[in-house]
Amino acid sequence: MYTGIVQAVRPLLAVNTYPGHKQFTLDLTPELLDELKIGASVSVEGTCLSVTEIDGTEVKFDAMNATLERTNLRCLKAGQGVNIERSAKMNAEIGGHLMAGHIATTADIVELSIQPTGAFIKFRMPPEWAKYVFPRGFLGVNGCSLTVADVEDTVITINLIPETLRQTTFANYQAGELLNIEVDHQTMVLVDVVERTLKGTLAREKLLP
Repeated sequence: MYTGIVQAVRPLLAVNTYPGHKQFTLDLTPELLDELKIGASVSVEGTCLSVTEIDGTEVKFDAMNATLERTNLRCLKAGQGVNIERSAKMNAEIGGHLMAGHIATTADIVELSIQPTGAFIKFRMPPEWAKYVFPRGFLGVNGCSLTVADVEDTVITINLIPETLRQTTFANYQAGELLNIEVDHQTMVLVDVVERTLKGTLAREKLLP
């Protein structure tokens, strides 16, 4: 479980491709390495990955093809920086919102604007996932807990404060690239329940004489 507060951007030292999976080697800081063990879960660009090897500051993670197909990890290359968050500890402050690191879908960046007067990012989500996004709701984007500013059909707008830009990889992205999206689980359940209830009501009404 994660809080959606990115702790650091760390460099990808290597990306190796094997049959059925890719292996990512990251260089982590002493703070991120503290009590880190094989099998521990770490959020990498919002994707929950398990530690497979630790050699000094170099930490390796494997991502299976199913994970690569669902996330933007398949696009990562050595030399890039990635958002990192260690899994939350009991009684830790939740500055964002609870996240599982289970990416629902990727979204195409439509526009990224960084100006002295403000910054924002717009991205297009698949319709089947966009229905779970509402203005002022929460959304996990590349592992960062963000508040939705606007929703226009399937295009989502999120404002980015300077601290978010400083602490994350967003400034390195460009239009046309992919973002990892984790929808708020409680919102998803609520929407699904309402949809099923409405369908059940309509079906019963059709049966009435």
